[in-house]
Amino acid sequence: MLKLQTPVADGPCRVGISYNDKIMMLGSCFSENIGRQLDNFGFDVCINPFGTLYNPMSILHSIERLIEGRPFTEADCIQIGAGDTRWCSFSHHTSFAADSIEAFLVKANTALESARSRFLECNKVIITLGTSWCFRHRTSGRIVSNCLKQPASDFLRLRLSCDEVITALHRIIDLCNSTEGCERKQFIFTVSPIRHFKDGAHENQISKSTLLLGIEELMAGLPADLSMRPFYIADYFPAYEIVMDELRDYRFYAEDMCHPSEQTVNYIRERFLDWALPASEHKRLQEKMKDFRHSRHLQH
Repeated sequence: MLKLQTPVADGPCRVGISYNDKIMMLGSCFSENIGRQLDNFGFDVCINPFGTLYNPMSILHSIERLIEGRPFTEADCIQIGAGDTRWCSFSHHTSFAADSIEAFLVKANTALESARSRFLECNKVIITLGTSWCFRHRTSGRIVSNCLKQPASDFLRLRLSCDEVITALHRIIDLCNSTEGCERKQFIFTVSPIRHFKDGAHENQISKSTLLLGIEELMAGLPADLSMRPFYIADYFPAYEIVMDELRDYRFYAEDMCHPSEQTVNYIRERFLDWALPASEHKRLQEKMKDFRHSRHLQH
């Protein structure tokens, strides 16, 4: 038979998820899409408590904040530029923006307080990296999660090196598993298939390659803790490769030709759960999916 696809093997799963797990998902809007589906189907999941995050350093800074529990203050507040007078912070996606400093701080700190307790208790962390390109604020020297439409001259655009990606991910793992009162965590890493064409086609490919190499090097340096079952610290799910090499067609993208279509997101979710969820829990998954669809039908 003529082959019209190049199937991507996702390999054996060493760090899966279960309905018994408490899961934190951080990263790009792709992780948000998958996370919402997991939430709909009954998993205990907390998704992006700072909003969408794209680069490894911003994700690291967010996890540091979750562990510290340090509240946001007026000093963190920035008024969005380009005619948008709402307030936000360099640590948040603009979905957190509010019309006043007070309203933003209530929104940001309520989410932080809720997410902090859930993060400390969670045992699985799923991180989706979107890009290795980032922006360093010239005044503070800090890599920001969002430029908030501030003048371009306020930032230095840079691409993290492979070593910097590895260092950031190592720091995340070490910080999580060395903090008192923090449940020992396992990690699943993915790279978002969303194409950052604003960076340019070549720059997008270099960026994704840097993330892939960084995760590969990280994984190679994380042996299982043989004193615990064995306890694998991290695993990798090839969402990027499935979209790029198995689907490999613009009909699997939304109209902007950069974001995966709803059909593609559903396909990746199916592949992910087939890979990550124990066979013994697939019947429960089907029941939860049926319940969710029934609830949607009743709403309409």
